[in-house]
This record gives sequence, structure tokens and C-alpha cells, in this order.
Amino acid sequence: MSILCKTADDVKKIVKEKDISFIQFWFTDVLGFLKSFAVTPSELDEGLTEGMGFDGSSIEGFARIEESDMIAMPDPTTFQLVPWRSGDKPVARMFCDILQPDGSNYEGDPRYVLKRLLKKVADMGYTYYLGPELEYFYFRDNKCTEILDRGGYFDSRPVDLGSNLRRETIFALQSMGIQVEYSHHEVAPSQHEIDLRYNEGLKMADTTMTYRTVVKEIAWQNDVYATFMPKPIFGENGSGMHVHQSLFKGDKNTFYNKDAEYHLSDTARHYIAGILKHAPEITAVTNQWVNSYKRLVPGYEAPVYVSWANRNRSAMVRVPMYKPGKEKATRIEFRSPDPSCNPYLAFAVMLGAGLEGIEKKYELADPIEQDIFEMTGQERKDRGITALPGNLYAAILETEKSELVKKVLGEHIFNKFIENKKIEWDRYRTHVSQFEIDQYLPRL
Repeated sequence: MSILCKTADDVKKIVKEKDISFIQFWFTDVLGFLKSFAVTPSELDEGLTEGMGFDGSSIEGFARIEESDMIAMPDPTTFQLVPWRSGDKPVARMFCDILQPDGSNYEGDPRYVLKRLLKKVADMGYTYYLGPELEYFYFRDNKCTEILDRGGYFDSRPVDLGSNLRRETIFALQSMGIQVEYSHHEVAPSQHEIDLRYNEGLKMADTTMTYRTVVKEIAWQNDVYATFMPKPIFGENGSGMHVHQSLFKGDKNTFYNKDAEYHLSDTARHYIAGILKHAPEITAVTNQWVNSYKRLVPGYEAPVYVSWANRNRSAMVRVPMYKPGKEKATRIEFRSPDPSCNPYLAFAVMLGAGLEGIEKKYELADPIEQDIFEMTGQERKDRGITALPGNLYAAILETEKSELVKKVLGEHIFNKFIENKKIEWDRYRTHVSQFEIDQYLPRL
């Protein structure tokens, strides 16, 4: 059963009533890896009022050693029991904002990046809603890609051997107040998806971090391994994170216009145009690993071409079909991101791109309803269809020259992120792979 806390006093009351043994403080580094430490109830009062200090120089993308003191300030509204640590001595968690010793927000905190942009959106009268679909794989362990089943899209038991794991995962998510719409087996063997009910931007970023953690924890409890690696198996579909998004003003969906073509308002059209125009430069953030670009290749359903459409799933941005009476469901679906990104940064840059389109009134090109994968290179050129960066290095170069991404992320995270990704690329390009050993050693 989920818990609703609004204040620090609510948290302290629940901790005492439920005899909670530890309270985990959660936050993320620049790359989106979950970091946490636990405090006992005796230290909770101080933690809620003053925050808890830690060494920021040991966290990827945080402070240099000479300015390493950081404070983790918990957000009481994110308090929930951790379902995999239940029993007589339950454990809880709260997400934290990272502060500097003087109490100001730390520029290197990914959660602050999104909060800062959401404040700008709120000042414009908008609320940003998101509904991501994260795909993942179950394997026997984290040392190999031995699959659990050979099921396909929407298959059920007995070929879908992950259905019990998904069910346990959904119960755990629901116990933490996370609404799930549905779940199913995906296209590739041992690949799965659990779709989350849409929510406001910051809550959904926190939820995405929680979702990934819950999926992995439930798998570990069942002696298997869950991974959000974008492309773990050669020759099979990779895992994507299709992000449904919209902007509301109060209860009104600003993306909807009953009299417009496709029922898309000018706001929605400008937003889509912003995503399309800036897609190449935000791709290093939404697809941040070397492995991400093994998924972004033609032939495996991943959208690699910068285009939009109504029903065409080969397009990068899709507008789901309008259903009469469902005006609030009008939204756009950004299909190129993958589930291993940092959600705070990824949601921020896609929102930033959309806002840029709204503010500058970008014109939206005509939709591409034909299968883009079936077009020749010349046909794509004639239609003005360009491609996303083909590898991490190309994506880094696009991001590095992006004023939009620098503005959204802030100079600190922008520079740290680029620096980290260049290091990753250098390690990758100098690594001698098994492919090279197999192909070249016997012949050269």
C-alpha cells in the first residue's frame, strides 16, 4: 500500500508508526546511475531539516575534490516503503535534491536541471506530462545474454516465461504508488515492457528511476538479471524508451484542437517541429552510450530518421490516433530514446527542444506516412529526411555545438557530460573486439 506524505512531519510520523529501520536517501549522478545511503530513524530529524552531508568528489560529474562538500536534502513527498526490504523492519526511501553548503541548489544535480526547466514551464502556465514505455531484457545473470524464453510480441505463457516476474514487479510498483497501465512480452526473445501511467514531469523522472530499480530488484530476488542495455543481443530488436508527452494549461490539453488536421494544435505542431529540428543535438543525452547506437540502425524497428507521422512507427515522432472524447490523451510519442539514459536530463532536453519550437514558432513539415526503411537513400533525400547520428562520437559532436543543450543542462553538467562521453568513446575506439580477432587475426 502506497504512502502519501506532504511534509517532514508526515515522514517522521510514518517512520515511528511502522517502526522503519532505515531510510534510504536516493539521488542520481550525471550519467543517471542511482546513488543512495541510509540513515537511521535517530538521524532522520536532522536529515529532514538540514540535509545530510557527503563527499561530492566521489560522484560521477559532481564536484572537484577542492569543493567536494555536498548536502542531500530529501523531498518528503517522495517517501515510500521499499517493497523488496519488507518484513518486521521495513526500509523506506526518499529522493533528494543536492545542495551546496550554503543551501543553494547544486548546478551538477540532474534533478535540479529538470526542476529548473519545469519552473520555467510553470511560469508560462504549462504542466508537462510524460508517459514513458521502457523495454528491458531478462537474462540468466549479468555475465552473459542467456535468454529465459523465445517469446515474441504479446506472446503469453507458456512461451512468455517472464510473466510472473512482470506481475511481481507490477505489484511492487503499485505498492510504491506507481500506476501501471499494462505489461507484455516484447518482440525479441526474453524482452519485456511495463507501461507507466502518465504523470507530471518531475514525478515521472523519479518514477523512471524507481521503475528501473524495482525491475532489477525483483529479478535479483528470483535469481535472474534484468537489463536496460539498449542492444544486448546481436540480430534482435534492442530496447527503446518511447516517451509520450504533452503540455497542459490547467485541465486543458494544449496539444488538442478539434478543428485542426490530426486534431493537433499549433502548440503541438511547433513542439514537434522543435523536437525534429534539435533531435540530432539532443541524441547524445537521450541515447548516451556506445551501445545505444547498435540499436539505432535500420531494420530493427528503432527510428533512425528525423521525421514524424500519424500511425507510421518507422518515424521518429508519432502522433497516436485520436479517439473521440479523449481530448486529454492527445500527445506526441518521441520514439528514439532508450531506457538506459538519465531520465532527468533526457526529459529536460526533449522538453527544451519542444519549447524552443513553441517560442520560435517552428513550422512543421508534412508527415511521412510511408515506411521510411523501405525508401532508397535518394527517396529520403528528396523528401528532406535526415538521419540521427550514427555513433556516440557523431552524437557528441552535435551536442558539443548545441546552444540549446548547454542552456537546458547548464554549463556544469554540459561540460561534465561531454567530457565523460569523450572518455567513453576513446576507450571504445581503442578497444580490440572479439569481432576483430575473429575477422582479421587469421587472415592478416
